[in-house]
Amino acid sequence: MAELRWLAIIACACGASTPAVAAGPGEGDFVIKNFPFTSGEKLPELRIHYRTLGTAKRDAKGKVTNAVLIMHGTTGSGQQFLRPQFADVLFGPGQPLDTARYFIILPDDIGHGASSKPSDGLGPKFPHYGYEDMVAAEHALVVDGLAVDHLRLVMGTSMGCMHSWMWAEKWPAMMDAVMPLACFPVAIAGRNRQWRKMVIDALTKDPRAGLATAAYLFAIAGSSPVADQKRLPSREAADKEVEDATARFVASHDPMDTLYAIAASRDYDPSKYLEAITAPVMFVNFADDFINPPELGIAEREIKRVAKGKFVLIPGSESSHGHGGHTWAAMWQQYLVELLATTPSRP
Repeated sequence: MAELRWLAIIACACGASTPAVAAGPGEGDFVIKNFPFTSGEKLPELRIHYRTLGTAKRDAKGKVTNAVLIMHGTTGSGQQFLRPQFADVLFGPGQPLDTARYFIILPDDIGHGASSKPSDGLGPKFPHYGYEDMVAAEHALVVDGLAVDHLRLVMGTSMGCMHSWMWAEKWPAMMDAVMPLACFPVAIAGRNRQWRKMVIDALTKDPRAGLATAAYLFAIAGSSPVADQKRLPSREAADKEVEDATARFVASHDPMDTLYAIAASRDYDPSKYLEAITAPVMFVNFADDFINPPELGIAEREIKRVAKGKFVLIPGSESSHGHGGHTWAAMWQQYLVELLATTPSRP
């Protein structure tokens, strides 16, 4: 069974590892020895970088009761959740994820941020990781690195949204609640796969020129038509945005890291096991999301298979952010508040 295979992978991956700091706020690395990838490749040392905010609180049995795992999107890192549009809305005193109450875990996934990635030196010899490998490493960090065996909340944005579905299926009793933001719980196909295939082909053919192509497609995929029409009201403004955004993307991304990150989605398909999810799910998408367009009806169809699932579609507007709305917490924080208020900690 898939569950047994996962347990074997995790047991093997985490049998020898470098412990992480488990108690309070900080930043560090968790090193997993001889990590086995689902491709059959191995890495002698897999480094998973992470940040934590707040302090872990344990009950009389030693179980952590206030841990929150937040997972980032493709080519991002945990650092993105420290930006004002996210942190200043959620992490402050009296806010939904007040760090005086919660222990926030922000990992950098395999191939991203300060975690092990192709540009560290291996280049194309770096193991060809997929989402299954990324989620296994996240789990190892949380359980073995940070000594957290229970999560008050699992949430994620974009790729992290997809990882949230995988967490909810693979370890259903480990969390009190789940909040996936900006994705679909089905295999990537259609237009979503098309633009990814375009990026992969461009980067494979010519890494440097392909990075500019990736910048163009990322810009379109993350755009909001109504907001962009207002923000870029002239040809000159639109052209300058393309030039500036492309320059920023090329300066901040490595071609091989980007290629691997986009290709990693090839093994994603949680649709087979949605009925296995037992934790309450607050699923949020955005009406102006190019990557996950609401007219497909996928979210409404699949959430019916989740026993305690609720789906919310945030309307587009002149102040929305398309797919990127997942990181603008003011747009959806009320649903996070509702989820936390209606899901007491499970034993």
